[in-house]
Amino acid sequence: MATSAAAPVDVSQLLDERGMSRFNYWLVAFTFFIVLFDGYDITAMGFAAPAVMRALHLTDQAAMGRVLGASILGMLVGSPLFGYIGDRVGRRLAIITSILSFGAFSWLTVLATTIPQFFILRFLTGLGLAGVMPNVVALVGEFAPRKFRASMIIVMFSGVAFGGGFPGPIAAGLVPKHGWQILFTVGGVIPILVALACMFWLPESIKFLAIKKGRREEAVKLLRRLRPDRTFSDDTTFVIRDEGRQATTLSPKHLFGEGLTVITPLLWVLFVSNLLGYMFLVSWTPVLLSSIHLPMSKAAVANMMFQVGGAIGGWVLARPMDKYGLAPMKIFSIFAVLAVASIGFLGTRSEPLLMFVEFFAGFCILSLQFGLNAISAIIYPTSIRAVGSGWALCIGRVGSVFGPVVGGILIAMQLPVPKLYTLAAIPFAVATVAIFLLSPLLNARLRSMAQERTAGAAGRS
Repeated sequence: MATSAAAPVDVSQLLDERGMSRFNYWLVAFTFFIVLFDGYDITAMGFAAPAVMRALHLTDQAAMGRVLGASILGMLVGSPLFGYIGDRVGRRLAIITSILSFGAFSWLTVLATTIPQFFILRFLTGLGLAGVMPNVVALVGEFAPRKFRASMIIVMFSGVAFGGGFPGPIAAGLVPKHGWQILFTVGGVIPILVALACMFWLPESIKFLAIKKGRREEAVKLLRRLRPDRTFSDDTTFVIRDEGRQATTLSPKHLFGEGLTVITPLLWVLFVSNLLGYMFLVSWTPVLLSSIHLPMSKAAVANMMFQVGGAIGGWVLARPMDKYGLAPMKIFSIFAVLAVASIGFLGTRSEPLLMFVEFFAGFCILSLQFGLNAISAIIYPTSIRAVGSGWALCIGRVGSVFGPVVGGILIAMQLPVPKLYTLAAIPFAVATVAIFLLSPLLNARLRSMAQERTAGAAGRS
């Protein structure tokens, strides 16, 4: 039966009715590979740092801390910018541009010979890298059936954890022969190839196309691919039950209306706290482990255990989040505090204990971040989803910038390793408090959105 132009098509309803399909699984797998290089880049500089410091004869760890934070500073600037671009001109173009940018500047990092050069190139790498996350979150979330949205986003984001595990083996196996430059050659060339693949295979968001004037033909063509069981005419019109108000500026003012006045600030606190603690760990753990005379090969294994733990934790968290919202994250956040503190007290006693606590810390910490990314895609409407995710990541990057810098200052104070990890647990304690405050507010918003969907469906029937 043909769909009449007089009866607008509810895109959200079509996606929910369809459930998970081969297209959804393919999209998650493809974007998993895209974000893998975000995780790779975040940890690559940490593993390059010891070799870079030796090559530059650098003894000022605080200066290296600033280099470690440079890419995060670029992300702080780039996240809302590329989120805005994604909401205005499309997720697909923003993602491709971002990947090409950070791949090119990562590759150029092999030419750096001074700390200022490293800082500038790492900043520019981060600027491009920032555009990937908010737009991939929006893209995957806007194709996801409502009941599987958190799961799709979390599984996709587990690619970050897998990517974060690769620099360790490369550093242990190839850096001694090819130098630290090999880390950035790999981190530059492959993303450029991925961007070329995106030009051919990455789709535009169906919800983005549906709310954009002049792009209806593209939306109809994509809907015919997504729902071959339905017939759509060329003059089909669309409605989206969470369309919301279109953001016209980079200002975050749209993120504080319609029940978001308290939710958005609490979400930002969570992003800041979690990313501050996370970036302290991934940036300085290789250096801290080398300070207790652990070989680079063992430090690489410890990092991989952290990242693999994060991926598994994300998978464990995914479906419970679809069903229970933030409730599972409360448990994960409490254990994150204990896990980080235990790295310093238990991990320094034996290698098996170190590997266990690194795995457990990654299981809790990375899964929390994946969950936060999913929440940012759920609470904001289509028209401001990439802006909302972009601003959350932008504010979170403030914590990411300070994580490596504060870590460098604390390490320069020659504090004992167990005490350093105890201090690194403090941001996760703050995040725990914020999760408990946010949970009832988020549940109320989700109930309100469900009631609006029901009322909207009844009005159209």
